[in-house]
Amino acid sequence: MSWVSSYVKSSVGAKHVMAITGLALVLFVLIHMLGNLQLLTGDPEAINSYAAALKSNPLILWGARGGLLAMVIIHVAAAYRLTTLNKAARPVKYVRYKPIRSPFYSRVMPMTGMILLAFIIFHLLHYTVGVIDPATFNVLDEQGRHDVYSMAVRGFQSPLLAVVYLGAMALLCMHLAHGVSSLFQSLGLNHPKYNSAIRLIGPAYAGLIFVGNSVIVLAVLTGVVTLPGA
Repeated sequence: MSWVSSYVKSSVGAKHVMAITGLALVLFVLIHMLGNLQLLTGDPEAINSYAAALKSNPLILWGARGGLLAMVIIHVAAAYRLTTLNKAARPVKYVRYKPIRSPFYSRVMPMTGMILLAFIIFHLLHYTVGVIDPATFNVLDEQGRHDVYSMAVRGFQSPLLAVVYLGAMALLCMHLAHGVSSLFQSLGLNHPKYNSAIRLIGPAYAGLIFVGNSVIVLAVLTGVVTLPGA
């Protein structure tokens, strides 16, 4: 299996690994957002029953969570490897670096990536493990299920938490804007005939994710979505 190790450690291999894991995470972000949009119904039953269905098979649920965590770790490791190889290929820095065509968000990918990694850890501690706000996390609904609706609403009613999540969504979408479009190039799916359209896919997808996730936070923060009886 030495050829596998050599391939993964190479520049091409690192790009492929980062693209494949990135694609898996991009799909998860979309599915996760679609599930959370059920909060906008204002009906706790919608998202609580959805969450209960996901938790009905712990083996599958935790297997999926473990797989996603592994994808994040591998994605970060591949990005670090690629950065290291790029620096080694050009040990002498530019006398004066002046980017011509690359957009701002493509030049800050390492920074947004590391901040997002810290946010993912915070998000897991907040809404998956429940150590950030245990009193809100451990609430059950009338049917004895985890009250995901009240947990999310009480969380986003805090202006500080709302700002943290909105800021994280902005950074996530900066990362996606470049990352999604670059997937095609990394996997060899780009073509001069379609490159102009491919470059638009990343920003378009990032905008969709930003609007979808931000609308949830803002709906709670502005009182459009509230707790039952409030």
